Amino acid sequence: MKKAVVKKVAAKKVAVKRAAKPPVEIPVAKPMWQEVVAAAEEKQAQNIRVLDLRDITTFTDYFIICNGTNLRQNQAISNEVESRLKKLGERPNSIEGYDNGEWILLDYGDYVVHIFTEKSRAYYDLERLWRDGKTVTL
Repeated sequence: MKKAVVKKVAAKKVAVKRAAKPPVEIPVAKPMWQEVVAAAEEKQAQNIRVLDLRDITTFTDYFIICNGTNLRQNQAISNEVESRLKKLGERPNSIEGYDNGEWILLDYGDYVVHIFTEKSRAYYDLERLWRDGKTVTL
């Protein structure tokens, strides 16, 4: 009896060109300091400045500095910042000066929010004290 000769045939791979899928746009979350700026603008904060302090200090990355026209407006700005960030899962490590309203400080760790009256802002002049920080363009 003859043995059947079995030949193994290598399967050819056929390249099939598929239609290119459109790139998926992954939404990039904007930095939290931008949320702070938006909240402050919502309550008509004045002279909003953001200082990038990453190259000169380790305790925070950004200062967001603004002022209101009176104590009540400062508290409203603070409330809006807190409310917006709370919706995004951010809570301040500490809040200072809310009851007085002359200078409200909200410490979020990576960024610190300073809300002043015009008089207090001129007196403490954080922009001068932290002049080595880079001013962020809004």
